[in-house]
Amino acid sequence: MKRTASAVWNGGLKDGKGSISTESGVLRDAQYSFATRFEEAKGTNPEELIGAAHAACFSMALSAQLGTENKTAEKIETEAAVTLLKTDAGFTVTAVHLKVRAKVPGITPPDFLKAAEAAKAGCPISRLLKAEITMEAKLEGWT
Repeated sequence: MKRTASAVWNGGLKDGKGSISTESGVLRDAQYSFATRFEEAKGTNPEELIGAAHAACFSMALSAQLGTENKTAEKIETEAAVTLLKTDAGFTVTAVHLKVRAKVPGITPPDFLKAAEAAKAGCPISRLLKAEITMEAKLEGWT
């Protein structure tokens, strides 16, 4: 299975602007810029999108883990706080903190924590940074 998304950027880093779209059309030309990423302007940014993806992935993974114990959550709410810091290597996502609240009838706190830890470790987005990254690059107008 493959899912695709695309981004277009026009201009310089600080004065330019871009848009992000997804194959599904859920995001279509969603605006992002230096100000939405590093300041407080309205719009999205890559780290926010990673956080949304991680929160959604983790919630589904937790639901699957609970299912292995014949438990069904009434509700799982997950917030993912993505930390972007400037390091010696440049700006780097250094951490993601998952904050989860769930209502799961009939489960004990130790069993819930065990399921949550398994979901955190097994969620595909949690494993993302260990993924193979490939690239195809083409410079337009170059002979």
